[in-house]
Amino acid sequence: MSARLPTRWRGVLPYLSEPMPPDLTPESTGRTEVGVNLPMELVRQSVLEREYWPIPDEVATAYRGYRPTPLWRATGFERAIGARVPVYVKYEGGNISGSHKLNTALAQAHYYRRAGVKELVTGTGAGQWGTAMAAACALFGLRCRVFMVESSLRRKPYRGTLMRMLGAEVHSSPSGLTEVSGRHRDGTGNSLSLAIGEAVEYAATHDGVAFCIGSGETYSILHQSVIGLEAQEQLAGLEAEVDAVVGCVGAGSNFGGIALPFLAEERAGGAASPTLVAAESTTAPKLTRGVYAYDKTDATGSGPLEAMYTIGSDYPIPDAHSAGLRFHGAAKLISALRHEGDVAATAVSQPEALSAGQLLTKNEAVLPAPESGHALAAAARLATTGAADGERQLRAERGVLVCVSGHGFLDLGAYEQMLDGALDDEAPAEQALLGAVSGLTPIREPAGLAAGLAAGGSR
Repeated sequence: MSARLPTRWRGVLPYLSEPMPPDLTPESTGRTEVGVNLPMELVRQSVLEREYWPIPDEVATAYRGYRPTPLWRATGFERAIGARVPVYVKYEGGNISGSHKLNTALAQAHYYRRAGVKELVTGTGAGQWGTAMAAACALFGLRCRVFMVESSLRRKPYRGTLMRMLGAEVHSSPSGLTEVSGRHRDGTGNSLSLAIGEAVEYAATHDGVAFCIGSGETYSILHQSVIGLEAQEQLAGLEAEVDAVVGCVGAGSNFGGIALPFLAEERAGGAASPTLVAAESTTAPKLTRGVYAYDKTDATGSGPLEAMYTIGSDYPIPDAHSAGLRFHGAAKLISALRHEGDVAATAVSQPEALSAGQLLTKNEAVLPAPESGHALAAAARLATTGAADGERQLRAERGVLVCVSGHGFLDLGAYEQMLDGALDDEAPAEQALLGAVSGLTPIREPAGLAAGLAAGGSR
């Protein structure tokens, strides 16, 4: 089902139950701090309680190359899982980056170029964000540099090749090019926090260069609202309604993009919001087993501390194919909504996620990224058992909307391991999580973490 390209992004800041806790300096002095070299329009999009923001003409022109993206009822997937309600798929994989990340990369490149920046540098896990940023920089005439998690780049070397095709300089992280990589060179090469930290340090030490981030910031979630806005129109065209909206969560941009326009519609006086379900990896279970506390966003610790659900920025997250979900914390906006009870969450193992991905491949002829497999597995649970987070039952006449945030053509190594029976999964131990967050400043009482960890799952 097609839709019109939205002309405005839609935010939820006017509709929060409580204001988000302010960012703190690393010294926790209580002062709010703005990121270095951040264009003022992105600052405004992060702090102003304004619902609609016009999409700049040159960004809209770039969007028209691949948007609107398709939405369909996945009847083959429904049959395969034994669904009792319809499942609708919103697919974001049909662009050069292979994921939803291009929606904010294009917007950010536009604003940074307008602010006079010559080069953008970033960190990436699975590579979708790095590819999106490389493509956006190429389109808007900016240089691009990407630090990619070593284990991901080793598994998916063609991600690096694609970024280089687009003109980007690509470094395996830890790279040895930055001081922070020297301090954290433990041989694992498995830290998205470190890759981001390397990008932060590089930008801070080079003129005309700015660091950009693809998922956790409030403005990037705003830019992703095109996903949910299109989905609302497409569902209306099908005369369909849903009781749940599902997206996977690394930091939270594609989940926020698909889900938060439904929350905004409810708060603005429209129809009741569906249950908004964030599906995360059991290897990085911040929303289901983490603590709501102030934590670092990267390994340098030089930026402001943000209020987030976190398992600790220094926690050594186990290796997994879903690199885009392998981040220690959730976006402060998603975390605040979780804290207020507006967002439900569930954790999905790697084998369950890739099995769900295989079912979509066999029955809908769409190969999802492993990250999106987590959302599909959560949607399958909802469509078959009708429960999310042990909370609310779905009504039989309505369905589930799931965002498939990217394709898996460069992730076939993960699927090969699954088919060969060689796929495993490593969930964090309770005591390891407690140790990783013990030095953080909690926003909830510390007992809340212990209770959540003791439960061993969603809360």
